[in-house]
Amino acid sequence: MAGVGISAAGIPPNPTVYVRNLEERIKIDNLKEALEEIFSEYGNIIEIVAKTNLKAKGQAFIVFDSVDSAARAIDEINGFELFEKPMVLDYAKTRSDATVMREGGGDELEAHKRRRLAEKERKQAQDALETQKKLKRPAAAAEAARPAKTTKGAGLKPTSGATTAVVPDEYLPPNKILFLRDLPDDTSQEGLSAVFGRFEGFQEARLVPGRKGIAFVEYETESGAISAKEATSGMPMGDQGKPIRVTYQRQ
Repeated sequence: MAGVGISAAGIPPNPTVYVRNLEERIKIDNLKEALEEIFSEYGNIIEIVAKTNLKAKGQAFIVFDSVDSAARAIDEINGFELFEKPMVLDYAKTRSDATVMREGGGDELEAHKRRRLAEKERKQAQDALETQKKLKRPAAAAEAARPAKTTKGAGLKPTSGATTAVVPDEYLPPNKILFLRDLPDDTSQEGLSAVFGRFEGFQEARLVPGRKGIAFVEYETESGAISAKEATSGMPMGDQGKPIRVTYQRQ
């Protein structure tokens, strides 16, 4: 029997096998059928996940009902040619939805999905920040190369060059406090509480005195805020049905 130690890539054993270097021109249904025929020799398959989007092409996930089955498949099939391309196998980095559902039930699956969404949004925020930093570096270098000016205006704060990169609102990392904009002028605290109080961990909705159209909604944890944001962003409110903007509060 194959060993079930941590893989060469440092990934702990789990029931899901990650397969890459697959032939991208094969139709998904045909690919799944071929994978099932090969991998079913090693145990009971719960699910085979293969997608058509560009980022996921050439990859698949084989979800077994046991770690031993996954270990045997990785040990014996790694390098096996399928459609004239050698498959590259390892354990998946995260548990599949099917495995989470099987082991922990519906509540655990929902929590698993929220954690995955939070991680995705954190990565998007980090990528956006890195992109903005890269865009600003040439301007900063050019500014540094210019001779120092001693004429009028010296001592004033620079308005260009190496400024702090600002993450766009849509890429802000998860936060337990939501920032609401474009609310109807007659929005009340009670009305917001009725809408946002449906989500787990709701604490309070706060209107901003003297400022129409904006408010804050706070939850006990990020997971509640994530669920609320996903469900309410762009939701129409008021007589005119104008969509509201829901983002995380800046930290």
